Amino acid sequence: MQKVKEKLTTAMSLPKEIALDLPVVTVVGKREVFVENFKNLLEFTDKKIRLRLKEGVFILEGEGLMLKQITNEHLLINGLVVSISYE
Repeated sequence: MQKVKEKLTTAMSLPKEIALDLPVVTVVGKREVFVENFKNLLEFTDKKIRLRLKEGVFILEGEGLMLKQITNEHLLINGLVVSISYE
């Protein structure tokens, strides 16, 4: 079913992140990360943030991490970003 959705999305020129419910991560330098289409917040400290995505977990590590904005659709993180990974 997923492959059918992908082909249909491509054929109709729809944004994949919307049609397939994929996350969008925008990183601005080492100081700001904007994440769209996450499922929920799993862990939050000033050194580590873990988010549940549709397919796996997004992990952001750094120093002085702060959630500047959070809604059902997106969140904005400020602080010194040291690493970004997925599990």
